[in-house]
Amino acid sequence: MAHYQFDVEMACGGCSGAIERVLNKLDGVNTVTTNLDTQKVDVIANDDVSYETVLEKIKKTGKKVNGGKTL
Repeated sequence: MAHYQFDVEMACGGCSGAIERVLNKLDGVNTVTTNLDTQKVDVIANDDVSYETVLEKIKKTGKKVNGGKTL
């Protein structure tokens, strides 16, 4: 399993909801957790889902990604 964490600027529940909806549609993604207080998005996915793929999906929501890492 792969575990990624991203720092994403989210202003409201709609922002985090949009990210969750987009990522949950991605094949191989098992869990998406967003936290408005810490501005973090945690993604647990199958090993065949790359960091770059998840990053691009988040960016397509229009949210600014300030960084990320593989845990």
